[in-house]
Amino acid sequence: MIYLDHAATTPVDPKVLAGMQPYLGEQFGNPSSIHALGRAARAAVDTARDTVASTLNCDYAELCFTSSGTEADNLALIGVMLAAPKERNHLVVSSIEHHAVSHAAKFLETQGYSVTFVRVDTEGFVDVEALAASITERTALVSILHGNNEIGTIQDVAAIAKLAHDKGARFHTDAVQSFGSLPLDVRALNCDLLSISAHKIYGPKGVGALYARTGVPLSPILVGGSQERERRAGTENTAGIVGFGEAVGLLKDTESEGSRLTALRNKFIADLLAAIPDIRLNGPAGAYRLPNNVNISIAGVDGSAVLMNLDRAGIAASSGSACSSGSIEPSHVLTAIGLPPDLAASGIRLTLGRSTTESDLDETVGVLSNIVHRLRA
Repeated sequence: MIYLDHAATTPVDPKVLAGMQPYLGEQFGNPSSIHALGRAARAAVDTARDTVASTLNCDYAELCFTSSGTEADNLALIGVMLAAPKERNHLVVSSIEHHAVSHAAKFLETQGYSVTFVRVDTEGFVDVEALAASITERTALVSILHGNNEIGTIQDVAAIAKLAHDKGARFHTDAVQSFGSLPLDVRALNCDLLSISAHKIYGPKGVGALYARTGVPLSPILVGGSQERERRAGTENTAGIVGFGEAVGLLKDTESEGSRLTALRNKFIADLLAAIPDIRLNGPAGAYRLPNNVNISIAGVDGSAVLMNLDRAGIAASSGSACSSGSIEPSHVLTAIGLPPDLAASGIRLTLGRSTTESDLDETVGVLSNIVHRLRA
């Protein structure tokens, strides 16, 4: 199979699996236990925390492990809003957030909080003037996605964070999709909170993390024990956390790999546009696009039919977020950038990874061109 759905998930690196294996067997201790097995588990968790924190340029105490990127997003939004003063009951997000953020925001609306969804332009960039106007003295948190999971748009989050800070609000960014593709430094990004996930970087599913700057008030959304410095109750997923640390430790030079993927992506886009009439690239064409992301709409065909035919040909792709693949509604991201329903419904996402080769992409262009020709006939 030619796998072009790396934005949905990545295969676990064999070295990651090897690092996890002892903690799925003989090293089964609870990190909260004081005996030798517990201490060994605690040391393993602490080592992973140090590795991830070092990569993000934060203090190890500022990193909270979670069960996923989704939980990290939920903890950021709900945790900050619950902890905010009553007079700061307003949240600002963009109209193209991952559902982990947008659905958390809608949940907060049901709890009496005020939420503003800021519009984006035709390439998915947040309307900065509208964003600035939406932030008031009542705003507790602004949350804007770093790299869009569907169309790859990279926001200038450092500039957006400054807008939030100028009004006394906190700033969170969902960096699940950009982590591993772009160098991330929480100090340079100027963020107060940042979410990441292991399974997007060749680590295991079921583990993520939230960076929360020291001093940011954060109410837990899971209560019970005192794990993760009382920010997230529950016995730590030791094997998963170890795998997360291993995956981060194995990350290649993100600039080097990013350059390789960008070159492949650009050729792939050019070849697709040349081979298939009446298609459009969704999202920006330049530098402000995730290195591995290609999202196209194909006039005159249904996206689901294209994906099924690609699957039969041994090519894995998607229509957007894997979390929404069962939905019959057009992508909210493609709708937000102004696509009419027929083009939004025809959108497909092809995302590259470490194993992707130029010959894979050349074959995909030929197969996809033939599929579109048949469906249009």
